Amino acid sequence: MSERKIVKVLSANDTGETGGHQAGILVPKDPALLSFFPSLDASLYNPRVHLRFLDDGGTFWEFAFIYYNNALFDGTRNEYRLTRMTKYIRQAGLTVGDEVILSRDDDRYMVSHARKQQAKVTGGILQLGTGWRVIQL
Repeated sequence: MSERKIVKVLSANDTGETGGHQAGILVPKDPALLSFFPSLDASLYNPRVHLRFLDDGGTFWEFAFIYYNNALFDGTRNEYRLTRMTKYIRQAGLTVGDEVILSRDDDRYMVSHARKQQAKVTGGILQLGTGWRVIQL
């Protein structure tokens, strides 16, 4: 497998700036995004995998990729989330609009970040992001 990257533009919920509590960052059910992570066994209740991401400074961070699938077990949730990121986000001083960049080369995971980019105006139209994107390398 060659190197792959996905990017998440952080929202106020992601950074904790709303004061609310959420169970990690929502990962849309987009096959291109989900294929970045190891597959999870949906026959298990809330399957998860813990992944060690290396940052630019040489520190390892353990994030959890979870499929909250209790809708399959008489519950209501049916969503993927990336959890255990709060400490990384806070230590990096990330705020709304900043980006978390996750990259993978085989089984080696890396995390970095970029500060908020200026909004782009093209042909008089303000271009807004959707939050997640896959980077083709």
